Amino acid sequence: MADLKVTIAGVELANPLIAASGTFGFGHEYAEFYPLSTLGGISCKGITLKERPGNPPPRIAETPSGMLNAVGLQNPGVDHFIEHDLPWLRQQGTAVIANIAGNTPEDYCAMAEKLSDTDVDMIEMNISCPNVKQGGVQFGTSCAGVGSITAAVRKYCKKPLMVKLSPNVADIGEIAAAAEASGADAISLINTLTGMRIDIRTRRPIIRNNTGGLSGPAVFPVAVRMVWQASQRVKIPIVGLGGIATWQDAAEMLLAGASALQIGTVLFTDPYAPVKILDGLNRFLDEQGLDSVTELTGGVRPW
Repeated sequence: MADLKVTIAGVELANPLIAASGTFGFGHEYAEFYPLSTLGGISCKGITLKERPGNPPPRIAETPSGMLNAVGLQNPGVDHFIEHDLPWLRQQGTAVIANIAGNTPEDYCAMAEKLSDTDVDMIEMNISCPNVKQGGVQFGTSCAGVGSITAAVRKYCKKPLMVKLSPNVADIGEIAAAAEASGADAISLINTLTGMRIDIRTRRPIIRNNTGGLSGPAVFPVAVRMVWQASQRVKIPIVGLGGIATWQDAAEMLLAGASALQIGTVLFTDPYAPVKILDGLNRFLDEQGLDSVTELTGGVRPW
């Protein structure tokens, strides 16, 4: 069997599969299906400085080949996570990635400082959040915004810092480069695409928030394209995500330039998807005569 170990920003993972933030909670429910050590890592539910109740329902809806969600970052807050969830996660034999979100630079910096004094392995910064100091414009939609928030958090973050990029931008390569130049140790992409559906009978959007984040297989081709484009611009590791549902998807995303992968929406329909993806990847690597999964990364041969 090929070696499945990968290293992201100095953090060694037993394999390249990470449970994506927002789809795995803090892992308790999925631990009933299989040992969490099956995974290379867990990117925990997005946490904010203070507890958040999230958006009112309906806030999740199925769409063709995917789903829309506007959960609104419901979470117990960073202090609760550190005190109650992290100790249990540290016993599960997998890398723990704390995903943070905020509405001001101060929010992000305070959380990075708190988490730097814990034994999380990495911090993933979700910059698809509205910067209330800039009129609600997302941190992640401009090079200046990405550079500014990354540089600010870098000063307080003693852990490896991974920046999660929004796909709702004109040039993902420029955004990726801005994150790298401002101190990111790795980047993850893509976050959800903004989408909307309308109930033609009630004439109301099917999500109470009107719009939501589109995820699932529908976004996979966009994710592959953006990972490939980002890989042309940066030297830091890329964690690819967005619609990965099969081992073939996983292999494709690695070939596009990803060094590791996050598995998300498919977990709602098949909790065992990571187990199946790992098995398929193993067989594919043997079939290809490869000694390590790292040999796939960036192996695409453009025309």
